[in-house]
Amino acid sequence: MTDRLAEYRSKRDARRTPEPIPRQRKRAAAPATQDRNRFVIQQHHAKSLHWDVRLERDGVLVSFAVPRGLPKEQAHNNLAKHTEDHPLEYLTFAGEIPAGEYGGGRMTIFDQGTYEADKWRDDEIGVTFHGDRTHGRYVFFQTGGNDWMVRRMDPPEPGWESMPDAVEPMLPVTAAELPRDDADWGYELAWGGRRAQAYVRGGRVRLMADGDVTSWYPEIRGLGPALAPVEAVLDGEIVAFDGQRPSPELLARRKAPKDSAAARRAAERTPVHFLVYDLLWLDGHSTLELVRYAERRELLEGLSIAGDHWQTPPYFPGGGEFALETARAQGLAGVIAKRLDSPYLPGRRSRLWLSVIAR
Repeated sequence: MTDRLAEYRSKRDARRTPEPIPRQRKRAAAPATQDRNRFVIQQHHAKSLHWDVRLERDGVLVSFAVPRGLPKEQAHNNLAKHTEDHPLEYLTFAGEIPAGEYGGGRMTIFDQGTYEADKWRDDEIGVTFHGDRTHGRYVFFQTGGNDWMVRRMDPPEPGWESMPDAVEPMLPVTAAELPRDDADWGYELAWGGRRAQAYVRGGRVRLMADGDVTSWYPEIRGLGPALAPVEAVLDGEIVAFDGQRPSPELLARRKAPKDSAAARRAAERTPVHFLVYDLLWLDGHSTLELVRYAERRELLEGLSIAGDHWQTPPYFPGGGEFALETARAQGLAGVIAKRLDSPYLPGRRSRLWLSVIAR
C-alpha cells in the first residue's frame, strides 16, 4: 500500500517536535462508504495565523490550511490550502512546535467532533460538520494545484448579523462643564488621537480612519491574531506617545507610506497605539442601538484587549471630577462623558456624549 504519511514524516524530526510521528504501518482497506468520521480544527499561530481543518478519511487526516477560518455565512468563500495528510493521532494534538521547525508556532484545538461526507471527489469535498462550535454544510473545491476554496452552503445560525462594511463614528457635543447627574455617566480621557475603527475578522485587521489606513500602521496588525478566533468591530483612536503623554506632533509624522518597507521603518521610529473604547459588533451580533454604553464596555473589557500596541483604557462610571483631574494631571485636553444608557448612533453628533475641556 502507498504510505500516505510519507510526506508528513519527511517534514518532521521526532527529536525536535512534539507532534505525533507514527511509524510506517499498513492499514486495511477502508469501507466504500463512511459515515460520521471525526474531524479537528486547530488554530495555528505559525508564521501567519491560520486554521487547520483535518478530516478523518481512509486511516489518515486529510488536511487543509484555511488562513481566515471557515466562513460563517454564504456570502464569503475563503481560501484553503490542501496540505499533506496527517496521522490520526493529530486529532488530539495541541502544543508548541519549536521555532525553525516546519509549522513552528503554537497550536490549539479550536473545535472537534464528527462529520458526514456528502461528496468526496478529487476536486470537490462536501461535508456536514457536527462539532462543539462548528455546524453546517461546507464544500471544499479545487481551484488549481493545492489551492482550494471553502464555501458555507447553508444559512448562518439564527440571529446572525453580518459584520458591517463601515460604521461612521458617533461624535460628542462640546460642553462647558460636567453633567450634574454624575452617576448616570461614564467618563473617558480625551486622548487627542486619530479616531479609527478596527474590523477584526479571521485573525486579520482592517483599520479605517477616513479611509483604509491598515497599511499605515503595521504594528497594529497583530491585534487580529491576538483576538482570534473572536471577530469584532472596535471603535477607538490611534495615539502616539512621548513618554507617558500623547503627542499629536509625533502622530502627525505617521503619514501615508509609499510602500510596506517605509511603513515598517516609520513604525520602528514612531510607534503608535490603538486605544479601544467601544465595541460595535461582536461575533455575529450588532451592539449599536440595542446594547447600552455600560453594557458595551462590559463586553469590551471581557475581550481583555491588551498588547504592545493596543489596549482598552479604563473608564470611570460616575466620578467626573476625578476623571477631569486625571486628564489635567496627564496634560490631556479633557474628558469624554457618555451616558451609561446611551446607544451608539453612527455618524451622529449627540448630547448623549459630551466633550468637556479641562481648565
